[in-house]
Amino acid sequence: MPPTLRPQRADDLGLRRALSDRLLPLLVAAMIFLAALATAGAEAAAGLAQHWQIGASSMIMVQVPSPEAPVQGASRADIVARALADSPGVASARRLPPAEIAALLQPWLGEDPARLSLPLPALFEVHLPDAAAGIGTLADRLAQAAPGTLVERNGVWLSRLTDLVRSIQACATLALVVVGFVATAVVAVATRAGLSARRVSIEIVHGLGATDSMIAGQFAARVTALALAGAALGIVLALPVLLGLAHLAAPFLSAGLPPPMTDDALPASLLASLPPSLWGALAALPAIAALIGWFTAQTTVRVWLARLP
Repeated sequence: MPPTLRPQRADDLGLRRALSDRLLPLLVAAMIFLAALATAGAEAAAGLAQHWQIGASSMIMVQVPSPEAPVQGASRADIVARALADSPGVASARRLPPAEIAALLQPWLGEDPARLSLPLPALFEVHLPDAAAGIGTLADRLAQAAPGTLVERNGVWLSRLTDLVRSIQACATLALVVVGFVATAVVAVATRAGLSARRVSIEIVHGLGATDSMIAGQFAARVTALALAGAALGIVLALPVLLGLAHLAAPFLSAGLPPPMTDDALPASLLASLPPSLWGALAALPAIAALIGWFTAQTTVRVWLARLP
């Protein structure tokens, strides 16, 4: 009766020597690190875009040319301010002071606009609860109160922002696909190297009756364990980077880190700053790495064994 292998109790093929527990985990860790950064980049772009879209879609800018020109005993700017205050669809309206307007124009004009002989318009920052339904009515009201008043819509910028976010997410998806292909290639090369190193032993036990599934199972178990170890290392290396980026991005989001923070509260606040979807993606990466390792090792070994004489 031919001897049988015990793949789950002993290393019959000497795979601990054939498949190094140093190089493959390090390569998998590098792949997982890049995958975590790509996933976090896509999540951050989507979160920032959603935050900015909410603010931009509810805010419009009202521009009043010749604001000090008199109309019916009052300046055009005062008439527009009263019209905004009396409009039921306006949540708030604020006239930008000259210093703020000058700061907005300085990058383009190159000097203090107040020193130029240019008639600067008055600008109002207006917030609407329902911008889509209220912009048209408000624009008509302001045009009647002060002809020539302009209402700037943010539709073009929102469209460009949406396109930018989609491009970033597409790039992140492409990066994940490339990382997956590279990880598959790395596992395949490592498995073939292990097969070559233990070729004689494999041919002997195969000739004595060991099945393809038994041999492939030993390789797959070893590669899966190494892939899991490397993936865990990659997550550990990526987590401080992601927490640091989350801390930097917190001021740009609606829910930033609450100041002041004590040293004891800082780690918990940073952990809470990562969205749940990102935590789920990070938790799924080791499982995906293990699945890639198991499937690639199984396929590589079975194809190699099928070519034996």
